[in-house]
Amino acid sequence: MTLRILIADDHPIVRDGLIAVAETQPDLEVVGEAGDGEEAVELASRLEPDVVLMDLRMPKMSGAEAIRRIRARLPRAHVLILTTYDNDASILEGLQAGAQGYLLKGSSRQELLSAIRAVARGESRLQPSVAGKLISSLQSGATAGELSNRELEVLRLIAKGKRNREIAEELYLSEKTIKAHVSSILKKLNAEDRTEAVTVALRRGLISL
Repeated sequence: MTLRILIADDHPIVRDGLIAVAETQPDLEVVGEAGDGEEAVELASRLEPDVVLMDLRMPKMSGAEAIRRIRARLPRAHVLILTTYDNDASILEGLQAGAQGYLLKGSSRQELLSAIRAVARGESRLQPSVAGKLISSLQSGATAGELSNRELEVLRLIAKGKRNREIAEELYLSEKTIKAHVSSILKKLNAEDRTEAVTVALRRGLISL
């Protein structure tokens, strides 16, 4: 049985490389390639591939949103994320959107081929480093609810784009105190930076815009 694959990535050279890899396998056939999220949804709906290889950062429509729409139209579609992003927010966003697998672009050729066949069989396939981050993120979910009222207040101001000095002035606190709150927030949410902290908090319903 030949697996029909749709490749969705905004970089032509990446698509060409993936096509070249697939062409070496007698059981794989690339039936389409998309350069943006909207095109990925349109082609998936029309071609009904067995596996969609999807990057997360795409023009016109994000990879996660494209995955959600593809799964809504094609519930049996199998999606494998292939991206350079391995932060907690991206991993959770991609998997919650409906992807069955998550690989980084630094993966080996064999890892990629194995993952394509695995998701086509309905199995989940996560790169070990990604699985570790996912487990850590889920385990930190319990502590996320332990943000203090002051930390939530700081986080809401961060979400509004305010810098530490502006937050300090608004809350009548020292900038050093705000920095300490920000460090605590990042640790509790297992976030690498302020943007990821806001993304995680919004997704978990800890704050709203």
